[in-house]
Amino acid sequence: MSQADRLPDDVELVRVTPWFDARSVPSGLLAAHRVADGVWGRLVVDAGSVVFVFDERPGPPRTLRAGDTQVIPPGQPHHIRPDGGARFRVEFHR
Repeated sequence: MSQADRLPDDVELVRVTPWFDARSVPSGLLAAHRVADGVWGRLVVDAGSVVFVFDERPGPPRTLRAGDTQVIPPGQPHHIRPDGGARFRVEFHR
């Protein structure tokens, strides 16, 4: 498991979004947004691929495929770009 897949040990799952695809993804996820202070997100990809971008960090975007996850620290601006076959959800941990 890479650093991108690890949540802090002291957080617990508090909410999970429904599964989204390229047609149902909320538009807010496609533009820069942040997870609330004190909350960690984890993007979980079930099918297809989703490009994940940290908007204020150097480095290339990360392409996530089925089975991949991406941890999202509190307050970090980011956005996603799902492909046509993507199916994904977001978990929130506090």
